[in-house]
Amino acid sequence: MATPSPGYSITVRVEAPGSAGVTNGLAAAVGRAGGELTALGVVESGSDSMVVDLTCDAVDAEHADAVTKELREVSGVVVRKISDRTFLLHLGGKLEVNPKVPMKHRDDLSRAYTPGVARVCKAIAENPEDLRRLTVKRNTVAVLTDGSAVLGLGNIGAGAAVPVMEGKAALFKQFADVDAWPVCLDTQDTDEIVRTARQLAPVYGGINLEDIAAPRCFEIEQRLRSELDIPVFHDDQHGTAIVVLAALTNALRVVDKTLGDARVVISGAGAAGYAIISLLQARGAGDIIVCDRNGALHTGMTGLDRTKQWIAENTNPRDRVGNLSETLEGADVFIGVSGPNVISGDDVARMADDAVVFALANPDPEVDPVAAGDHAAVVATGRSDYPNQINNVLAFPGFFRGMLDAGAHEITDAVMLAAAEAIADTVAKSELNSSYIVPSVFDPQVAPLVASRVREAATGTTEGQQ
Repeated sequence: MATPSPGYSITVRVEAPGSAGVTNGLAAAVGRAGGELTALGVVESGSDSMVVDLTCDAVDAEHADAVTKELREVSGVVVRKISDRTFLLHLGGKLEVNPKVPMKHRDDLSRAYTPGVARVCKAIAENPEDLRRLTVKRNTVAVLTDGSAVLGLGNIGAGAAVPVMEGKAALFKQFADVDAWPVCLDTQDTDEIVRTARQLAPVYGGINLEDIAAPRCFEIEQRLRSELDIPVFHDDQHGTAIVVLAALTNALRVVDKTLGDARVVISGAGAAGYAIISLLQARGAGDIIVCDRNGALHTGMTGLDRTKQWIAENTNPRDRVGNLSETLEGADVFIGVSGPNVISGDDVARMADDAVVFALANPDPEVDPVAAGDHAAVVATGRSDYPNQINNVLAFPGFFRGMLDAGAHEITDAVMLAAAEAIADTVAKSELNSSYIVPSVFDPQVAPLVASRVREAATGTTEGQQ
């Protein structure tokens, strides 16, 4: 069975007999069902009965139901209420707006609002460059989506995507003090998305595109970058690529290999795969083979869309053919950005000695991490319950912090490479090992270092020169 996760945490309130050992019996019931008990508290107690809250982690929603069923079967126990702690956390949303200035008396109001605010508006009208200096624009990012490719859920629409965008905005604030806000557009028309983003742009210092399906995401990003003077960054592409390069830099240090000499196989030819290829090549990778459902992409294939055609023409230098399992034989690195269980431990065993495996599909990776670990020297996933979690939160908060501080909008390879180097360098040589190739997402050094390196790359200056 998979490992229980806080993402499926429930609190079950039960009424139970007030006899000795009853709480031990309740804890045992949770254990029999495979749940992980994290808290047990007596809410009410009487001479004959008590009310107990049991909080536990489950594997998924069905498993949570199984835990509850096991508790119901304990003699004399009545389940009163079941609370899903994830849903409780989302009640009322995860964001709020707080003013930065005092609003305690008339003088405050006259400066923050009317009549004083009119002078500031006129100043911006006369000098548009003051917009960034005198408003939230200098520190505000739009987390923009159409809900067409949300997490592993697919095309669920703009409304259903709001909780994810709220979470993204909360991470921006938590890790880099960037004020971000969900912008969920109820359209999946490319022209309409571009037009709406352009019209919203005056209030934002940057746009983080999120969960927009390929290939539309490429055109949307390209057009917005050409039409706007603020950074536009598709995190599913570039955030993923930055963190993958950072992790791979350190993984190859662990196994004493170089990116220029390594043979890399990538499973997944979508937005993330495309961006990873581009950034790895910018760092010097020369031997990359990309596989989709039909196997290795090569120049002899026909009927490919524009993205896959580019991949076929710019990777697989020997025009190797075959399925993913065949292509993986002898490879130094596997990077999965596709779907669950596309390779096995036996496939990993046929890779080169000291292989590196990044199985990043969520929640179920391309290969069982335990099976991969039996053969590979370094294994990473996108999950928090295994070592080496490759998570975009290592990149995007500090990345935007650096771009906003620089007042820059051109997102170049140099800027993204600088972000990847910063993440990799956060892990000291003395700390580096096969189970620790990327820092914790809660490491307070990460976002400031990424911001500093990005700012330097964007402006061409260092801290000492500013």
